[in-house]
Amino acid sequence: MTVGKGALDGIPVILTRMGGVRNPLIVTDAFMVSSGVAGRVQELLISVGLTSAVFDKVLPDPTDTIVLAGIEMLEAGGHDAVIGLGGGSPIDAAKAIAVMAAGSRDIQDYRPPKQSDEAGLPMLAIPTTAGTGSEVTHHAVIIHDATREKISCRGEGFVPTAAIVDYELTLSKPRRLIADNGLDTLTHAIEAYVSRKATLYSDRLALDCMRLVAGNLDAAYRDPENMSAREALMLAATFGGLAFSNASIALVHAMSRPLGSLFHVPHGMSNAMLLPSVTAYSKSDALGRYADCARVIGMAGDKDSDAAAADALVEGLYAYNQRLDVPTLSGFGIDRNAYLTAAGKMAEDAVRSGAPANNPRIGNVEEITDLYNKAWA
Repeated sequence: MTVGKGALDGIPVILTRMGGVRNPLIVTDAFMVSSGVAGRVQELLISVGLTSAVFDKVLPDPTDTIVLAGIEMLEAGGHDAVIGLGGGSPIDAAKAIAVMAAGSRDIQDYRPPKQSDEAGLPMLAIPTTAGTGSEVTHHAVIIHDATREKISCRGEGFVPTAAIVDYELTLSKPRRLIADNGLDTLTHAIEAYVSRKATLYSDRLALDCMRLVAGNLDAAYRDPENMSAREALMLAATFGGLAFSNASIALVHAMSRPLGSLFHVPHGMSNAMLLPSVTAYSKSDALGRYADCARVIGMAGDKDSDAAAADALVEGLYAYNQRLDVPTLSGFGIDRNAYLTAAGKMAEDAVRSGAPANNPRIGNVEEITDLYNKAWA
């Protein structure tokens, strides 16, 4: 992994180190093309005699149909590697293309608890948002078009071969994305820290991630030209990705994914919407851990009891959402009746993902349905 300002310029060297890649397929979205970023990558490749093509059909919350279209283009062009360029959706799509091109083409074959540890095509991840951490995780979230269910594909096969983390690539992102991506990163860190699978290694990454977000998210949101804050958030996203990739996500992410697939709420925003209420529901079963989060973020002090600190964390997370203009579910424009009707199915999908089993408090379908209903209010 190469990190820092101007790291993108090192892409030819990195591809050489990946095993002599000569003709990669760049998997991205239309904005990366119109903004010129995809073209810049191609120019860097041309400068050292490499060929490439751009697959720019990725949409937010990529589907298996998009992945299969990418594989078709990859095979037609004789491409020997994949470059994922963009936010979490293009990188997840690139991961799936790299793995599924070498394995099964049926997304259902990657449903948890299936682990896909076999290596696919070489894959380079280049994030342009500071939030998902997908450049370092062994997850790729893909929607099954036929059922609209989000499937969290996982395994060592989904870990990119290499990554370039260059915060300059995030500078064109609007303030809304700065907030959503930052709160997505914070969710990764908190869930990794309170996860039943947390380790000493994931704890260190999660705590450092929280410190970076707490010290820089408000500053970056107020002033998008604050370069030190933007750089810190980019590093925090990578730390968060490493943390949850080793400790696993939990109930917030499990509930967030159906909101994206059914109601098209952006992933970071849906995590932010749910994080306070899920924390309130879960804190009694990991009081000390949630208290640690509150103290590290600066929402509580060392002299506060664990109970008081955990309560302060919940209040502070609600305050984050207000300060960073995160909409409510109704404010986002979701129809209330449609939402409440879908709550049971969303809860079933959340449980099926397996992630709630990592949560400090493990909820059943009825309890999670109730959480969805309360989240609306």
